[in-house]
Amino acid sequence: MTEFREVVRNRRMTRAFTVDPVDPELIDDFVDLASRAPSAGKTQGWHALVLEGAADVARYWDLTLPVDKRATFRWPQLLDAPVLMIVLADPDAYVERYGEADKARTGLGASVDAWPVPYWTVDASMAAMTILLAAEDEGMGALFFGLFQSEPEVRRELAIPDRLEIIGVIALGHAGDGGEAPGRSADRPRRSADQIIHRGRWQSPA
Repeated sequence: MTEFREVVRNRRMTRAFTVDPVDPELIDDFVDLASRAPSAGKTQGWHALVLEGAADVARYWDLTLPVDKRATFRWPQLLDAPVLMIVLADPDAYVERYGEADKARTGLGASVDAWPVPYWTVDASMAAMTILLAAEDEGMGALFFGLFQSEPEVRRELAIPDRLEIIGVIALGHAGDGGEAPGRSADRPRRSADQIIHRGRWQSPA
């Protein structure tokens, strides 16, 4: 295993994959690791809808990137990723959990609207990040991307309940040639710690 800092610094979004399959047990391992990410009240209100194999993956892309638009798509080998994982968050699970005796005094069990911060989104996002890091640690490629305008079609085709929030999609597999070519935002400078940290009180970073 590589050192944690090396894993974090080496992680990149992979946009080109080979068609080589991924061992399903490895996916199970990634999800098991992600289940250890922080979770409010240990609610663990997130799910992973996994599409494996050419037929299921192709069904997703047919919905979200029709064939007639693929000629101009910048990352055609993204479609070769053998696994797509749709990360889902369940707000109702948090309302139910915080309605239990040990959490009832918080008032967060009243409804989704009682939550000033949507911790289902926070928790599912941390789980997704754990999966990205696990893939890097395993020497695999991964890409997190949004569903955006195709969400209604994907929900209908994959029978995703309306109550679940779609956080995003993770493509997983073995990186192909050019898989780590930089995206359009890669040239933006990385902010330094001094630009991010506010010590003691809010003030504009130096």
